[in-house]
Amino acid sequence: MDRLDAMRLFVRVAELGSFSAVAQQLDLARSVVTRQIAGLESRLGVKLMARSTRRLSLTAAGAAYLEKCRVILNLVEAAENELTDENQAPRGHLRVSVPLSFGLKRVAPLLLDFARRYPEVTLDMDYSDRQVKLIEEGIDLSLRITRQLAGGDVARRIGSIRLHAVAAPDYLARHGRPRHPAELIHHECLGYAVGGSMQQWQFTVDGQLQAFPVRSRIQANNGDVLVEAAAQGMGITLQPDFIVEEALAAGRVEAVLAEFPRPELGIHALLPGNRHIPHRVRVLIDFLANGLSSPAS
Repeated sequence: MDRLDAMRLFVRVAELGSFSAVAQQLDLARSVVTRQIAGLESRLGVKLMARSTRRLSLTAAGAAYLEKCRVILNLVEAAENELTDENQAPRGHLRVSVPLSFGLKRVAPLLLDFARRYPEVTLDMDYSDRQVKLIEEGIDLSLRITRQLAGGDVARRIGSIRLHAVAAPDYLARHGRPRHPAELIHHECLGYAVGGSMQQWQFTVDGQLQAFPVRSRIQANNGDVLVEAAAQGMGITLQPDFIVEEALAAGRVEAVLAEFPRPELGIHALLPGNRHIPHRVRVLIDFLANGLSSPAS
């Protein structure tokens, strides 16, 4: 193993905090990983990591070396990519995490098209609403729908969605149509949550974003289920356009409180830290951004 390979291995161990996790990711024996790190420490003449029964931690020398390794590896990768990327199709392994309903309805067709177009890319797709740990799980790109990212997130906004309040014509005939968000407290609301009966939904009133309490006898962590419940006349739900559009088009639900719009939510491509973005990841981000911005997406 040359010095650059040793640096790459050290960085990965430092990020995951585990010899075993790195060995599993790279399909190596754990003893191979520990032996390589031990050899690196011997060559440098310093202890880079403190071992404990629970987790590895960096020494002061290890932390300083980690930052230098990242700079060097980013420069090497950037220099190599500048010479090859412009004339080469993307290749290599990509692991992508996308939200479940949005992924199935909007992203899956784009990812399959990407895989057909670039046969030298191997694609591993994870469909889940959980917030994944990109570095720990070896994920190259995660899509997240949110109004505000967490501090420190490295991301590019590639699209947007809006939320719509909808209810079945039958429900509105029986319970009346709310004319103001404040009236929602008197309605059956179908909430995207688990646990607890009180939530707050936000609407724009007189140019200001305001929160209004709602009560949810029925809740779920999947918007498709809640739209189906609304279509069956069980209440009002607040869901993104990609989930409600079919039920709206079929007349199974109607929009309510449309004159009090919700702000857009951004569709963000999250990346694992401040590092050089591989060519295959940059191409995929551009591909998704173009696909999600088109009317047919």
